[in-house]
Amino acid sequence: MENVLLVALSRQMVLRREMDVIANNVANVTTNGFKRRMANSAEFQMPVASTDTFRRGNDRRVSFVVDRGTPLDLSAGTLEPTNNPMDVAIQGDAFFVVQTPQGERFTRNGAMMLNSNGEMVTSDGHRVVGEQGPFQFTSTDGPISIAADGTVSAGNVTRGKFRLVRFANPQVLENAGANLFTARAQPEPATLARVQSGYVERSNVKPVLEISRMIEVNRAYQSVAGLVSRTDEVRKTAIQRLDRKSVV
Repeated sequence: MENVLLVALSRQMVLRREMDVIANNVANVTTNGFKRRMANSAEFQMPVASTDTFRRGNDRRVSFVVDRGTPLDLSAGTLEPTNNPMDVAIQGDAFFVVQTPQGERFTRNGAMMLNSNGEMVTSDGHRVVGEQGPFQFTSTDGPISIAADGTVSAGNVTRGKFRLVRFANPQVLENAGANLFTARAQPEPATLARVQSGYVERSNVKPVLEISRMIEVNRAYQSVAGLVSRTDEVRKTAIQRLDRKSVV
């Protein structure tokens, strides 16, 4: 009976984690360049747990549920036209590099603008890093244009080129908040990636699928909670019967 409760608890913990992942995905449906995460669980067999504590003999393996992490879904989001030449969507396996107070971070958010200092920043205010450093513009510069290879020009003057990077194993990326990633590995140049000016990449979250999965997870959690409740009732009944027999 203890095993039933422990197995149920392991399942509830994984379902709770999955619900948190889904809720975060849904909350970022309209976030530019957002990449959803998926919940990954697996069976774990406990080699020393017994299914019958009242019987002698070899222990049987009991299967628990374990959380195997939340891998990134790096599929591309829909490209949406904005008619703003400073909006840029990445085509291919790559990330923009931005400068934050905590150091360099990576993002797919291509909604760019100029701040009060004439620096190119993302919509979250982070300075965009080019191959020669951050981009700087003046009030006398001509109109800004961005070529497919990431070259940024002001009128006829080249101001730099986007530093686009990729990761051999994208699953090393960790969420750093504000639609940014940090990584446990060094990035490499994304030489095959291209950018498209006048577009932004939308979130790759599919709301209908996420809501459907949320309903499934909620029902599964309630089902496990019901199992725990019934198991507790069986335990209570067994104790009451044993108590009556001891009195007799």
